[in-house]
Amino acid sequence: MPVIIVPGNNTVSAMRSHVWMVAGLAAGLALGLVAALTHSPHLVAVTRWLRPLGALFLNLLSMVVIPLVATALFVGVAGLGDLRRVGRLGARTLGFFWGTTVAAIVIGFVVAALLLPLAPITAEQQAALRNAALADSSFVRHAAEQIPAGARFIVELIPANPVRAAVDGNLLPLIVFITIFAVAAAALPDDKRHTLTDLADVATQALIRIVHWVLLLAPLGIFALVAGAVAQFGLELIRAMAVFVLAVIAGLAVFIAVVYLPAVGFVARLGVWRYLRAIRASMLMAFSTTSSLATLPVMLDAADTDLRISRTVASFVLPLGASIGRAGSALFQAVAVLFVARLYGVTLDLGDTFQAGAAVFLSSLTVASVPSASIVSLAPAFASTGLPLTGLSLLLGLDRIPDMFRTMTNVVGHLTGAVVVAALEGETLE
Repeated sequence: MPVIIVPGNNTVSAMRSHVWMVAGLAAGLALGLVAALTHSPHLVAVTRWLRPLGALFLNLLSMVVIPLVATALFVGVAGLGDLRRVGRLGARTLGFFWGTTVAAIVIGFVVAALLLPLAPITAEQQAALRNAALADSSFVRHAAEQIPAGARFIVELIPANPVRAAVDGNLLPLIVFITIFAVAAAALPDDKRHTLTDLADVATQALIRIVHWVLLLAPLGIFALVAGAVAQFGLELIRAMAVFVLAVIAGLAVFIAVVYLPAVGFVARLGVWRYLRAIRASMLMAFSTTSSLATLPVMLDAADTDLRISRTVASFVLPLGASIGRAGSALFQAVAVLFVARLYGVTLDLGDTFQAGAAVFLSSLTVASVPSASIVSLAPAFASTGLPLTGLSLLLGLDRIPDMFRTMTNVVGHLTGAVVVAALEGETLE
């Protein structure tokens, strides 16, 4: 199987410097907080002027996601030449992501039950929180209708038009098509199979080079994204949501500490600090962009360059993880269910909590092409427990800060899944 060679080690080192990313993140936080505290029209205008730069950076990253997933996944699966190994990889990957999602939901409920009662919600606070909602429930209902569920979800896993799936950014159906196509290519005679894999391999190398160029803009892009978000959502929302946000962050921290890091240390036999150093650029990118999909090129680069995971495993596990590996989002949703229940005075017994957890788990399997998908996909959990959809509207307006942390946790999960599956496949991670 062709091996991806990342060109220019010294250049790559400079391009992927996490130090500059941290500097951009810190500068963006500082500018956004000063603008929010002082309400200076000049600083607010600067943060608004910076937003197109952040959007441009996100677009540049997103531009390479679909072709990079297509070529890298094809090379990895077609190079296996063994349908049984594809099935084994799939089973191990799904087992990891589904198992960690269940653990995240349990931890989310426990942390929320412990921390949320520490701050009783008054009628005035309820009114302030409702006023902070940025969308009405009609938007929530419309967006919830776009989420595939049940038989529709199964049917849409097989794309009637793979090109349409690529255009719409529906990664999971695209992965299914590419995997089927790659398995078919693996059954071809070696000379014909190598023609296809060599072409895909060269395309992957070119796309990785584009990623390195885009990462030159990472400090500026991160600065623009964070400054605009903090200035817009400011301290008012942080104060209003303080306990809820802290419960989410605490739950995510506990989850990483008791699930992901032990998996890295005991299953993958990889030093925890070495692992965290290897994935820090991906964590910063996820925190700043709040998009696992936009972070995918950086994750693939980290897996190849820093973690020495084989292209076969990385190109299979990471795109699949970006589609269905949303344990951080599931934990956030578990906390959100209990938070909204307290806000509206709805008592949830053990059966209601179990139903909500099951709905959260099932919604984590869907890929919604709608804004704030982690909020909108809570609709089934709310329906099963009798919570009002207006609670979703409230969460939509207060989502930016938790979104940063849960996306970062999701990305840690994608990379943890890659190292765990690589270890189970017998790879030695240096």
